[in-house]
Amino acid sequence: MDCPICRDLVRAFEAGLSRYIEARSSACYQVSKKLAARMNVDMERAKTELEEHRFVCTSAIRLLALLRERDASTNLRELAA
Repeated sequence: MDCPICRDLVRAFEAGLSRYIEARSSACYQVSKKLAARMNVDMERAKTELEEHRFVCTSAIRLLALLRERDASTNLRELAA
């Protein structure tokens, strides 16, 4: 997608996922499970924000397509009349 908001949210999710994977695979994970859990929450939050925006963004694209189709069919009817 060319949406800058989508790109930013994808970057935030990927960064959160990387930090979470790093925390889970570190030697101190057994000592600091709370840190990994917090990173998991941050990663899931970023994922949710991305999914919510994509829903809205996709809906906006579909609405625009429907409006264009309606305008095109209206123009065709006017030409036929």
